[in-house]
Amino acid sequence: MPHYLISFPAAAMSVPAAELAQVGRDAHAVIEAAKAAGVYVFAGGLDATAPSLLVAADGRITDGGHPGAPPLDGGFTVLELPSRDEAIVWAARLARACRCPQALRVFGLDPQA
Repeated sequence: MPHYLISFPAAAMSVPAAELAQVGRDAHAVIEAAKAAGVYVFAGGLDATAPSLLVAADGRITDGGHPGAPPLDGGFTVLELPSRDEAIVWAARLARACRCPQALRVFGLDPQA
């Protein structure tokens, strides 16, 4: 069954500070519903206080991500769903909870992974 990535960049969530606690409760409720439905794989956000590192094949480390690439931040949810249509329904639920649009992508299937 395909795995879908539902995500948003941190800048997409423009919520007044007074509403953040409710957004958190609403988002956690969607995640709990995904767990109850048996479609949950992973959810979380990247720690903005931990710097990104680029690690080369020889082990050399450079601060930051790939040059020229947009920053990778925000919230991420991975769900295992039978169809794109169902993924759209879950993405809409998360968009309502987080008060911002969600990007939807499907992971390519690698039978050896």
